[in-house]
Amino acid sequence: MLFLLLPLLTALFPGGDSDDPVSFHLLQTSTFNNHSWVHQGSGWFGELQTHSWNRSSGTIIFLYPWSRGNMSNKELMDLERLVQLYFMNHQDFYISQLMFKDEFPSLVAADCEQHSGKGFLGLVQVAIQGYDFISFQNETWSPSPMGGRKAQKACNLLNLNQVYTNRKHWLLSYACPRLISDLLDGGKAHLQRQVNPEAWLSSGPSPGPGHQLLVCHVSGFYPKPVWVMWMRGEQGQLGTQRGDILLNADGTWYLQATLDVAAGEAAGLACRVKHSSLGGQDLVLHWGAPQSALGLILFAVIVALVLLTGLGFCFWKRW
Repeated sequence: MLFLLLPLLTALFPGGDSDDPVSFHLLQTSTFNNHSWVHQGSGWFGELQTHSWNRSSGTIIFLYPWSRGNMSNKELMDLERLVQLYFMNHQDFYISQLMFKDEFPSLVAADCEQHSGKGFLGLVQVAIQGYDFISFQNETWSPSPMGGRKAQKACNLLNLNQVYTNRKHWLLSYACPRLISDLLDGGKAHLQRQVNPEAWLSSGPSPGPGHQLLVCHVSGFYPKPVWVMWMRGEQGQLGTQRGDILLNADGTWYLQATLDVAAGEAAGLACRVKHSSLGGQDLVLHWGAPQSALGLILFAVIVALVLLTGLGFCFWKRW
């Protein structure tokens, strides 16, 4: 029964029918401390989180309506009971059979990946205290070289259960591909949406005397691939530094690109943004120019307030 949850959830929540590989990742973190366990779980469609685990109620949280797939209420209840049972077996396996002691964190990652024209791949990997421990692929559990004797013992115990091994292989290799199309159909509108980026410029903390840090913010775009570069005319600036692409609360992405320039050399620079949602019409923001429609709106509001204040003062004075 150990680790049965991982391939089962991988089978329930994968996705993909394009030319590029489409993957679903299930991550489970379990920490043993002070004779008690804390379990956390999340499901990811590519880089989009679609599921999480509610520790208090022992239930699966579907972050999007379509991430539930076509499961009935009974199937959902059965799955949640299986998750709870899996966590109990997980605890017993590491403490009673492998004799782990004291505090230790474990990470279990199940990857379900479909390649167009190349079939379907499933893999489960387990890490203990930050080091690879064991993995499952092609109907076999294998120890990591860094796992030592405990990893070898764990694989011996798991590989002896042929019924369980066959069932897990079936879930990874047959059940998962059969359910992919249902999930893709349900989430197609969300996964294939195009959201235009918003961009604006600002000054960052001074990098040093006589220097200025220019920051180009790009936010609210989907899908994730984006190209951002500081330019002078058509020449890209080699000093452009791109940060990590971060996930916004609404499921869109955010990025900022910085450029360290000598004071007085910012004139003539522009930030260029390329994204699939723009249809080939790049966003180009020139340093020193109005940065966005929002800036224009704020400027117009300020002007209107000034005019209204002036008119009000004139009427008051005349009265």
